[in-house]
Amino acid sequence: MVSSPPDARSGAFARTLTTPKIVFIVIAAAAPLAAMVFTVPLSFALGVGPGVPAMFAFAGLTLLCFTSGYAAISREITGSGGFYSQIAHGLGRRPAAGAGLIAVISYNAVAVGVLGAFAYFTQAVAAAHGLRLHWAVWAVAALVFVGTLGYRDAELSARVLAVFMVCEIALLVALDVAVLVRHGFSALPTASFTPHATLTTGIGVSVMFAFASFIGFESAGLYGEEARNPGRSVPRATVIAVVVVAAFYAFTSWVTVGAVGASRVQQVASHHLADLYFGLGDSYLGSVATPVMQLLLCTSLLAGCLALHNAANRYMYALGGDAILPGWLHRVHPRHGSVHRASLVQTAISSAVVLVYAAAGFDPYANMSTSMVGLGTLGVIVLQAMTSVAVLAYFRRRPRHWWNTALAPALGSVGLVVACVLVVRNFGVLTGTANRVVTSLPWVLAAAWAIGFVQAWRMRAVRPDRYLGLGRAAEDLTTGPDRARSRAASL
Repeated sequence: MVSSPPDARSGAFARTLTTPKIVFIVIAAAAPLAAMVFTVPLSFALGVGPGVPAMFAFAGLTLLCFTSGYAAISREITGSGGFYSQIAHGLGRRPAAGAGLIAVISYNAVAVGVLGAFAYFTQAVAAAHGLRLHWAVWAVAALVFVGTLGYRDAELSARVLAVFMVCEIALLVALDVAVLVRHGFSALPTASFTPHATLTTGIGVSVMFAFASFIGFESAGLYGEEARNPGRSVPRATVIAVVVVAAFYAFTSWVTVGAVGASRVQQVASHHLADLYFGLGDSYLGSVATPVMQLLLCTSLLAGCLALHNAANRYMYALGGDAILPGWLHRVHPRHGSVHRASLVQTAISSAVVLVYAAAGFDPYANMSTSMVGLGTLGVIVLQAMTSVAVLAYFRRRPRHWWNTALAPALGSVGLVVACVLVVRNFGVLTGTANRVVTSLPWVLAAAWAIGFVQAWRMRAVRPDRYLGLGRAAEDLTTGPDRARSRAASL
């Protein structure tokens, strides 16, 4: 097993995270209730209509294939580097340096985007109950909450996220059960999985939204240094997260088709993009459902922001340790056992974005949230695709089980590459705008990768000792200088 060596200048991580705690953290990043309320109606309206449940099932199966390889490599490579470390071991240090910068940008962008959605929706809910505050006030309140928990150890975040997750999932399960009780098996129409419903115009849009709804589940690998048993907890948490999220999305969207009607769901969703699930809640759970769902939607977005904040922190911590980012980011709080400096930087970045958008008079959802979430979503899917290829390369030199380390990641790679192409082609749909500045954002990821690649290339020539440490490839640091230099040349 390869892991990050301790930093004598830092405190020590508190290894307190168990499999259930990591599961709560990573599922919270996907913000299930928010995904259902915001994303699913768009997929119904702009995509394949009644075939949306099949698109979630396809995305889930693809990501299960990805997860087979991801879990296998996570058993052997632990630490706080996540995709960055795994790509370094599979594809080499230079591509990994670029991937690391993509990860930092992507998770920071999604965290900011979810923050904008929280501020927008909380402002609207509060105003409906007589409390009228500017959206920036709600954003600052969220930043104080997230920044405080992010400064502390991950276990505290896990406990808070567990409460939020149980509440929001319980509400949607209650809605599913209410629909099934009223309609019986007709609430699960077979039309959702027929070729006529799925292989039609809009399939690319629905596949794109399906993959976008899973963002965050893969972040389990970032908590290897904080888990009690990383070789077991991280792989298990990843598999559990993708199974739970896939089943939840596919089943709830399927029940929604049954409640609205397969022949009507596309038209109804087009007219109720913002309140489809509020209307269903009122109809099947009573008038109390809407205010409860509104409250839990706010907490879902807040939980997602916290989970993504923690993911971005750990990438900055890992890259700081490898001198791709400033080294002072690679510190663990001596008391809390947390990546406190990276947390402060992430909070500062989000605060700066909020101030800029607020000063410019931009809308927190239409301008800030959609563009940032779109950029981050594309970046994470690119990282997933790169990691699938890295798994194939890593285990080609270390043969293991044919399914987990060969066929499954190969199938996952194909599906994720297709998802990347669909997101790029439909980036305007994902972000909700045709503005050229926004639709050009994918080039930011390409530029970040190039900068990281060149930075590692230069480091190899100027500081070969540092270069050997990129990605925490500890196996190279113990094989002797001659062999290490030979291996470095091949990476």
